Amino acid sequence: MTDDAFLTAQGVSVSLAGRTVLSNISLSLSSGHLVALVGPNGAGKTTLLRALAGLLPSSGAIRVGSDALSSLSLRDRAKRFAYLPQGHIVHWPLPARDIVALGRYPHGATDPARLTPADAEAVLRAMQAADVVEFSARRVTELSGGERSRVALARVFAVEAPVILADEPTASLDPRHQIDVMKGLRTAADKGTLVIVVTHDLGLAARFADTVVVLSQGRLVAQGVPTEALSESVMADVFGISAYRAEYQREAVIVPWAEI
Repeated sequence: MTDDAFLTAQGVSVSLAGRTVLSNISLSLSSGHLVALVGPNGAGKTTLLRALAGLLPSSGAIRVGSDALSSLSLRDRAKRFAYLPQGHIVHWPLPARDIVALGRYPHGATDPARLTPADAEAVLRAMQAADVVEFSARRVTELSGGERSRVALARVFAVEAPVILADEPTASLDPRHQIDVMKGLRTAADKGTLVIVVTHDLGLAARFADTVVVLSQGRLVAQGVPTEALSESVMADVFGISAYRAEYQREAVIVPWAEI
């Protein structure tokens, strides 16, 4: 484990319905980094994300900051981790601002219509970061899928947690909105947040992540900068594919190309 790590997992394993889903995962992740968590379907990516936040029981040790995760109350966990689950689109006909204000709930803001000045400022900062201020008064059900995804991202930003966990935040979005969402998460990391993103898009992982963590069959098989973690051997052994590799505007380009 590195000395500057903010979130660490040591020997973490998870069993669900009598089946081992994660086995002996150890990670050491620092603030100010965007970490892409990748792997085939069923590799355990979502399970790991949920275990790190204490949303699933696990064995092993998880620490966030200077605290053991197991020692934190539910409210304290909700302040440390902002979680964006799969299928994050909200279907309630509420104004977008009220949806974003739900991110202040861990801080005691139980009524989006009665925010303290500090909570209102946090909501505004979050909406600015996700570029959704113009939607403040519009019902979220009237927005497009891409617009709703940005409102959901703003809700996560409003928590102002030191760790953001985003589970496939770009799924079902068109390319422009995929880039918008990843840029927003990248900016959050650049401002000091630890951002962990589950994604199946290896190209987005290569472009935006500082670190890529590769899972396969519940085990950690590679971790490092994108070009190393997504090496030819990993692509072949884990994903069963070859990839096209290049560099564009000083950023890595990795495009899944063919089955092996």
